[in-house]
Parts: sequence; C-alpha cells; structure tokens
Amino acid sequence: MNLSRLPPPLLAWYRENARDLPWRKTTDPYRIWVSEIMLQQTRVAAVLGYYARFLAAFPTAEALASAPEDQLMKLWEGLGYYSRARNLQKAARLVADRGGFPDTCAGLLELPGIGDYTAAAIASAAFARREAAVDGNVLRVVTRLTDDHSDIAAPQTKKSIRLQVQDIFPKKAEDIRIFNQALMELGATVCVPNGPPKCLFCPVRDLCLGRERGTAESLPVKAPKKSRRVEDKTVFLLLREGRAALRKRPASGLLARLWEFPNVESALDEPAAAVAVRAWGLEPLAWKRRLTAKHIFSHVEWRMTGYALEVSGEGPEDFTWVDTLERHAVPSAFSRFTEEVRRELEK
Repeated sequence: MNLSRLPPPLLAWYRENARDLPWRKTTDPYRIWVSEIMLQQTRVAAVLGYYARFLAAFPTAEALASAPEDQLMKLWEGLGYYSRARNLQKAARLVADRGGFPDTCAGLLELPGIGDYTAAAIASAAFARREAAVDGNVLRVVTRLTDDHSDIAAPQTKKSIRLQVQDIFPKKAEDIRIFNQALMELGATVCVPNGPPKCLFCPVRDLCLGRERGTAESLPVKAPKKSRRVEDKTVFLLLREGRAALRKRPASGLLARLWEFPNVESALDEPAAAVAVRAWGLEPLAWKRRLTAKHIFSHVEWRMTGYALEVSGEGPEDFTWVDTLERHAVPSAFSRFTEEVRRELEK
C-alpha cells in the first residue's frame, strides 16, 4: 500500500470528526506537554478533570517549577505513575531557567520525562515541526493499513513505522500540527484495539490492505508480556483518637515519597497482625474491620489484606497522625483503604 495517499482523506475526516479536547485548542507547548504526560498510560476521560485542575493551579511552567511537592502530588493523586509528575516539575524548572521551551525534537528530548514520542507530539502540535509521533494507536493503524505482521514491540518495527509516517508528513503548518493527532484519533475511535475495527466508518478503508485481505482484526502482532510478580502485603489502618497513621514511602523506587498506610510484607492473620502492631510500639484496642484489595502495576501485582483497628501509643517517628487525608497524596494503589479511613475519620 502506498501511504502517500493517506493524508488528504485522513485530515479531512479529522477536521470533521475529532473529539473536542482542550489540549487540541492551543499551540502553547506547556499545555500540550502537560496533556501528553497525563495521557501516558491513562484514558482520555480520566485525564480531563485532572488537566483542568492542574492548569488552574499551575497555569505556566514557572508556576509548576515553584510549586510545593506535596501540592503537586495531591493534584496528581489517582493518576498513577507518579514519577511523571516529578519529571514534569524537573522539566518545568529547566524551562523556567531557560526562559521558554525548546522548539525542536532534539531540544525537547533533553527535558526529563520526555521521550521520542512526546518530543515529536509537542514539536508537531506546538511548533509545526514535521516529526512523527508513534504510539500504540499509530502502530495499530499503520500495520493494518499495510498488512504488516511484524512484532510491534520490537524496536525495529517502531522505527520502520516512524520512518513511514515521517515520509508522508504534510507540508502546510496547519496540517502538520494535527497530522499526528489525526492518526491517533483514527486509532482511538475507528481502528480500535481489543475488537474488530469499525471499517464502515473509516475514511481510508479503500486504502487498507488489512481490510482487503481480511487480516485487519488479527493485527497488530505483539509478543506476549512477561507475567507480573505477585507481592502479598498487610496494610494497617491504625486509628487513634480521631486520627489515622500515615508514613512516607522511601525516596526512591515504586511510589517514591508518597504517603501510605503502614504496611508489611506477606499476608498476616489477626494474631500475626497484632504482633506487627506491637512491634511499632502500639497496642491494639479494638479490631474494627478486615479488608482485601488488589492493585496491578506494570510489572508487579499487590495482593493486600487490610486491618482497621483502634490503637494506643505513639508509634515510630516516621508515623504521621492525621485527622484528614485532604492534604496528603495517598496513591490509588491504596484506594480501598483510603475510602475506609475517610469513613472512620468522618464519624
């Protein structure tokens, strides 16, 4: 298939059918950048509210650069992949120091948290640079259009598709700014994952080799993921005189520097849990509830047993006793327990 025939019908379709999303109404690199980072590993519907609140709090790179980390983490709470937020702030400080955003892919790649895809997305949408941004949607669309059965997880496949898209990039600035978005929109709304593509609604169906040969639904080809490591944890919802115990996670690693409910490795029954509580210098007074929860990260799955209980004593120095969770960013991995603590604190 000759991909050079793709841009005209695709761009015409996009202008008529694209979803109305706030980051598509601007050429401000800061606002485009924030949207691209938020959209990594996150659905569009989930991002919309976060995006509005984030920009209300930090309308410029300078505002983000000077924000307290706890405020930043609280605004990011629930989005997950918290290193994204920290890298945003690191990059914002560099942008503020330099007096503006780099306007090339090479310059954008020097900022923390920006890889090939994000650099190309910002460069094209904000600065009209002819740079192909290849995400999962684009990989799916192009492999179906060209009936390509290469493994899309392989670096050489991604490189090949990027070069193919780069080759057909339009020349006009107003087309350059939306071409990457148009390919991604087609993949998100028509040439969809996890089911048959909606070929009847596709503006380029007559160009598609996958549709013609009946292979589109089996594409793209992707090698199976490695199985996740499973970790058992016991989480303690320690309540004392209308306050609950929190502690900060370590400075590096998974969920670094975020707040968590005290927990230990392995699934403990109630007697063993009581031993763990006493090891913190606390005395169990009343066991209120046992809970279970699961959270899946990219490479690890937490299976959690939780105990809500009243205690007496001070606990270790790294425990912070709070009467509200509104000022502390507790990651969504603990959402089942956060709900329970909020109920207890509101009694």
